[in-house]
Amino acid sequence: MKILLEATGSLTSGYLIKAVKQTNFIVVGSDINEFNHGKYLCDEFITMPKADDENLWMKIENILIEKNINVVIPSLDETLLGWAERKDYFKSLGIEVVISPKDTIETFQDKWKTHLFFSQNNINTPKTSLKPVFELLKPRFGRGGKGIVKNDYKNVDMTGNISQEKVSGNEYTVDILFSKDGEPIYIVPRLRIDVKDGKSTKGIVIRNQKIDNLIEDISKKIKFIGPVNFQLFETPEGELVMIEVNPRIAGGMALGFAATENWIRIIIENIVLNNKIDQNKLKSIRYGLKMVRYYEEFFISPDKME
Repeated sequence: MKILLEATGSLTSGYLIKAVKQTNFIVVGSDINEFNHGKYLCDEFITMPKADDENLWMKIENILIEKNINVVIPSLDETLLGWAERKDYFKSLGIEVVISPKDTIETFQDKWKTHLFFSQNNINTPKTSLKPVFELLKPRFGRGGKGIVKNDYKNVDMTGNISQEKVSGNEYTVDILFSKDGEPIYIVPRLRIDVKDGKSTKGIVIRNQKIDNLIEDISKKIKFIGPVNFQLFETPEGELVMIEVNPRIAGGMALGFAATENWIRIIIENIVLNNKIDQNKLKSIRYGLKMVRYYEEFFISPDKME
């Protein structure tokens, strides 16, 4: 079985490449630039067209067929909606795309729609506006901390932006693996100790029943499939404030995997092969497990260069 991963040239892709290899499936990396570590760490590599290519999906389809790809695990925000829209079509070709339904992707890729969803479902979330009335300015469509600035209330262009009140407290990312039926298999809250360029570099897995209950509640209101992460704060008063949802696999999930087990195995067994989950075989969450990250160099000898 061949599993295609996106953006394997990213700095956080290493753990996911290793996870697929540990399952003894063939890992096919991809990126728009072939000069990266992913090309050499993966079993196979594909140079992908850019996300703004007018023939993007025709080219992707041809690549998937040519390379005999069986499973795609999307991780690139720019293509998530496209994968979700074509999920059924690709399935008809024998290619399983591990992604949540289109409506879910549309809701959580747009921070304004995310705010409306939380508000309409009585889930605590920061006050948010399409006008420049709150302290932070954020892109409606963005990832990590990219593009977030402090509102100076002077000649603010709100095109494509929202304003949002600032929330303080303990910042959590919650890694969740959802079944094909949208039920949480693992809920792993990790306290973000240090963040650089929007990426978690230090963290610790924390037991927090309130977070577990909140995720369970949200999963009854909208369907998720596969790996998803939630961003939230716990205020000094102990109140949970939901910030955003990334409906995809993420770099920081390395800690979620380490605290439980290799999620690739469950993804293949449950979502791809449609087998039921044996709850008795699920591993206990290793609360208290810590993660620190560092850069590692990968050297390519001239004889391996194409």
